[in-house]
Amino acid sequence: MIEENIRDLSIKYSSLSDSDVDELIKEASKIEQTHMYQEEDVFIDILSDVTDEAVVVYHRRPKSNNSIYKENVVGKIAKRLNEPGVYRTFETALITEGLLAKTQENKWIRQKVFPLRNNKKTIGVLIVEFPVKEIRSESTNRGFQDGMNNIDTTSMFYSTLMDNLDEAILIFDANGYLIKNNEVANSYYFHFGYMEKIIGLHYDNLSLDTSTFEQLIFLKDTDKWKKIKEKEIVFGSSHFQMKRFFDTETGMFTMILHDKTEIYNREVEIVEKSVAIKEIHHRVKNNLQSIVSLLRIQTRRTTNEEVVKLLRESENRILAISATHELLSKKVDNDISLAEVLDLTISNCNRAFLDNKKVKIEKNIDDTVILDSDKTVTVALIVNELLQNSFEHGFLTEDKENKIKVDVEKLEDNMVSVAIKDNGSGYNTDKVETNSLGLKIVTSYIKDKLRGKLKIVSSRTGTSTYFSFKI
Repeated sequence: MIEENIRDLSIKYSSLSDSDVDELIKEASKIEQTHMYQEEDVFIDILSDVTDEAVVVYHRRPKSNNSIYKENVVGKIAKRLNEPGVYRTFETALITEGLLAKTQENKWIRQKVFPLRNNKKTIGVLIVEFPVKEIRSESTNRGFQDGMNNIDTTSMFYSTLMDNLDEAILIFDANGYLIKNNEVANSYYFHFGYMEKIIGLHYDNLSLDTSTFEQLIFLKDTDKWKKIKEKEIVFGSSHFQMKRFFDTETGMFTMILHDKTEIYNREVEIVEKSVAIKEIHHRVKNNLQSIVSLLRIQTRRTTNEEVVKLLRESENRILAISATHELLSKKVDNDISLAEVLDLTISNCNRAFLDNKKVKIEKNIDDTVILDSDKTVTVALIVNELLQNSFEHGFLTEDKENKIKVDVEKLEDNMVSVAIKDNGSGYNTDKVETNSLGLKIVTSYIKDKLRGKLKIVSSRTGTSTYFSFKI
């Protein structure tokens, strides 16, 4: 039952490999047999490819104590704001210990979170949960009182100065415990999901990259320190410029975080829009018009009426596809029904191959999916490439009913899932040509424009392409 749950949930929510899933099952088996954590609830979570949220795939209740949980939580979501330690470990691959969290049943707990890794990547996290005995306050945080003794009579001035800066400032003592921070730092970590004041926490529980305090102590006197003392980091959806330095006399350590998320998003938006316009006109207008021009040259060079007829039909089909993309490229309204645009895309693609391939296209498109013009154009181009690939390469014979199915579903948290499935002959995804323009368009558009996830499954019974993105 445990193995079945882990496999089923991993397939449903993630693109973890068989080796990754086997590693999770092996870890669950160890937990079942260990004598450690007999009084605590122990979990294994994975990250969902669709929502980027943690999903519980395994739960071992205490063997010598009552469980914190009344209901079964396997298969349920662990919200980012409820369990900051889980997501921090996913982000940094570091152990997180003692952070406050809230269960799916709204009970306060503390968590110790370990990364589970396979082939140098984090595939899940192991979570040990403890009932909350007290909520940490500034006066009870370890190291806080000692740190206060190091602050002179001008501390009020410096506190006011720090609180009026735009950057987050965190000052740690020589043992790595936070003894001073400004309100900007509090707001950042509150945004990350930390539920208590961060004062008194150890650096290892606040690090936003893969570094630990012990590693920084070791590196500060080496040549590598120059490369890591200032760096850009990404934590969740936030982008930061981070600066770090040690005070040689006291051994105290300071970390400064400057939020560049808004600047980054603006730059990405500008690049995406300019690239989208360039790619749309280049791909749709220039390339397809060039093909039409070549067909027209061939039409003028032949006297066979049947050949002329076929060439002109081909010209019309390509022009129909070109007109569809031209129509999409002119869409400027922000509220566009994806179903309407995809209906037009599918219809034109089907018409273009009507006489060559007998293929039945089934559509199941959620008409509540509304996108802005940029995302609509991007999704339509991706779907068109995938449909053309199925028509051109997927069906080698007509001894069976050839089918293509297009599914579009709106999920929770403003996520959209798209699946293009055919029952063709399939292909070897490991050996597909890397210089394929169609594949490059699909992969780059999903990754760079939609910031989504792509998965292709192909066998002799057909090819299924899945991609998901956030509205």
